[in-house]
Amino acid sequence: MTEATHFYQAFQPAHYELYLAINRANKTITGKTTITGEAKQTTIALHQKYLKVSALQADGQDVPFTIDDPAEAIRITLPQSGKVTLTIDYTAPLTDTMMGIYPSYYEVDGVKKQIIGTQFETTAARQAFPSVDEPEAKATFDLAIKFDEQPGETIISNMPEIREENGVHYFDTTVRMSTYLIAFAFGDLQNKQTTTKSGVKIGVFATKAHKPNELDFALDIAKRSIEFYEDFYQTPYPLPHSWQLALPDFSAGAMENWGLVTYREALLTIDPDNTSLETKQRVATVIAHELAHQWFGDLVTMKWWDDLWLNESFANMMEYVAVDALQPDWHIWEAFQTLEAPMALQRDATDGVQSVHVQVEDPAEIDSLFDSAIVYAKGARMLVMVRALIGDDALRAGLKAYFEAHKFGNAAGADLWTALGKASHLDVGKIMQSWLEQPGYPVVTAAVVDGKLTLSQQQFFIGAGKDVGRQWQIPLNSNYAVAPQIFAEKKVTLGDYAQLRKENGKPFRVNVDNNSHFIVQYDEQLMTDILANVDQLNAIDQRQIIQDLRLLAEGRKNSYGNIVPLLPRFAASHSAIVMDALFRVAGDLKKFVAPDSDAEKQLQAFFDKLSAGQLDRLGWTPKADESIDDQLTRPYILSMALYAKNPDAIAQGHELFTANQAQLVALPADIRMFVLENEVKHFGNADLFDQLLKAYTQTTDSSYKADILAALTSTTDPTQIAKLVDKFEDADTIKPQDLRSWFRGVLNNHAGEQAAWDWLRNEWQWLEKTVGGDMEFTTYITVIAGVFRTPERLTEFKAFFEPKLQTPGLTREITMDTSVIASRVSLIQAEQQAVQAAVAEAVK
Repeated sequence: MTEATHFYQAFQPAHYELYLAINRANKTITGKTTITGEAKQTTIALHQKYLKVSALQADGQDVPFTIDDPAEAIRITLPQSGKVTLTIDYTAPLTDTMMGIYPSYYEVDGVKKQIIGTQFETTAARQAFPSVDEPEAKATFDLAIKFDEQPGETIISNMPEIREENGVHYFDTTVRMSTYLIAFAFGDLQNKQTTTKSGVKIGVFATKAHKPNELDFALDIAKRSIEFYEDFYQTPYPLPHSWQLALPDFSAGAMENWGLVTYREALLTIDPDNTSLETKQRVATVIAHELAHQWFGDLVTMKWWDDLWLNESFANMMEYVAVDALQPDWHIWEAFQTLEAPMALQRDATDGVQSVHVQVEDPAEIDSLFDSAIVYAKGARMLVMVRALIGDDALRAGLKAYFEAHKFGNAAGADLWTALGKASHLDVGKIMQSWLEQPGYPVVTAAVVDGKLTLSQQQFFIGAGKDVGRQWQIPLNSNYAVAPQIFAEKKVTLGDYAQLRKENGKPFRVNVDNNSHFIVQYDEQLMTDILANVDQLNAIDQRQIIQDLRLLAEGRKNSYGNIVPLLPRFAASHSAIVMDALFRVAGDLKKFVAPDSDAEKQLQAFFDKLSAGQLDRLGWTPKADESIDDQLTRPYILSMALYAKNPDAIAQGHELFTANQAQLVALPADIRMFVLENEVKHFGNADLFDQLLKAYTQTTDSSYKADILAALTSTTDPTQIAKLVDKFEDADTIKPQDLRSWFRGVLNNHAGEQAAWDWLRNEWQWLEKTVGGDMEFTTYITVIAGVFRTPERLTEFKAFFEPKLQTPGLTREITMDTSVIASRVSLIQAEQQAVQAAVAEAVK
């Protein structure tokens, strides 16, 4: 990393006065920014993007400046270095890219409205005001905003409003903070507020399209999260309020702006009377994630974007720590096992994947760092490993010291390891170095060789991979005391296996509780022993057996054909996380059969065998006294039964639809998607299609919207598919923030795959213009790589994307996803016959 490229080296702001006049009608911003700071030299630069600068003064005098658009810079020549006050007058556009300052659109009673909000991470604050737009350039801010205000409108920001004069709203001076965390919003908003035990005001804000009670769940979780973190971090929340705002148009999931956290509506506002447990868990963890950032990311911020993992990995772990404390009955760590762990393990096994810590400079490349499987999920697994190693007492003591040393400033990864190392008396940095700086992860092979129990490690790949001899410091967490706590060698011999087995009285295992980021390949002798005693394992360890076998099959170290006969022994499990693992493997078997073939009919019979017993036990509709595991298991069972074309499941789904036809939104949220999808697939017609599409545009219930999306994209009618694809560019029907989900739904439907793929290739320029400016853009490529599985599609993918390899921010994604598709094609060709034979045998 070249430090000299950072503007902060030449000019260090201390305080900003920001004045913004925003006109919604003509989509313009007129701004005046005054920055007081220290010029280290006479030639300095500020960031700007899309700004038209009309005047620039230093200490009241005009000074020479030039606009350098390729560098997103204003280059300034000062008469001398030292303390200086810069004043910049400018204008800028309001855009519809969901970046910078932008409008969000919504309807209330058929009337179109908009609110203005912000999204500045990573480098979009420069679209709103000239600044040194780098994480290390922390300063205090005074914000003043004037807008085309209507009676009854609300304006909120990071800090409380202190006065209004002549239509200008003035906000209190912020604490020292990074530019990307500044936020404000205004419009016709409703809110609910409460106060924490320590006096922090908590508020949830949303448009008036929502029912007031849709704010209640988020308000409760936000209040209790702030209280939990103040206790866990042993560090007070440093601002007077914490506002949570639902924006109708929002590219990411949520954003941790200090004191004004912004969210997709689907991740904040929910119907408290009819929302699935899974959705409640997702909303709670997102809120807890963003509020974890108020300390870890906002109070202490990474010095540069290469340490982004410091923010995101930590918040990703803490969301589970917090929600587990707030709702212990949810057993939320099981969701970590079903969401974060498999996502990280799948992505991190592809050669060419980024490491958690990545050096980066270009703004487009900075956005590409936000790889949810690596920086979020893998990084969180790293920190879960650390937590398991050092314990909560040392973790909390280390964090308190870390916050005390770096509050209102910046830190690097090494600073965190130092604080945790001192608290735990362990060399945490040495252990973590191998995980953060190296991409990938190891497979630990456990085998009995010449009577001796031996362990070895090597890098695990799905698809082609070049083994360059990487080694990891692996927290083994074995159930045999003879195994080392940290396995750092290539190979180790633990002793005479027969004697160890007798002494321990149970099968040998490592990575007990699945907290460490590796998978295990047991030899036949050890695996036979484990499977013979599998009922004695807890749910997480049973799940891990299935998960690791699946990954080993993906990496060609095992065969899917060998896993097929094992699945029925787990099919009666009452554990949702075991059923999730079984469901994942069963779903993977679909790639080995062609749609509507005899082989698919056999696979459907296998799905029926796996799900029939549970379908009888659970039924379609939730029961009053059922367990949380039962609630979470039912969707897997209904999905399998409907794929199996189980006639009873289809008939019961149709009965539920018919009985609730007048009020489909009132169907139990846990099963509503399956009822709608079943109806579209088996009883659908043009009228139903139009009815659901209209309901999608009119409802404000995000959960209901998602259910309709899943149902409509499952249609096999070519006319309806064409109609959906025609709506992709109609923002009144499908908001750009939701387009990727619609695209994925149609692409993942065999009947719609060609239409969706043709649309993307024909409309790439439109797509790039519409959503190309945000960090989610590359995930369109990821979505395609998750679906394609034939040599023909691989050829088409390469033909379209390889010419775009040099596009900043796309290079790694295109390279990796080419490898992902190629490895899937190769796996299918090698395994198809064996899998189909195993399925045929299993349904005899």
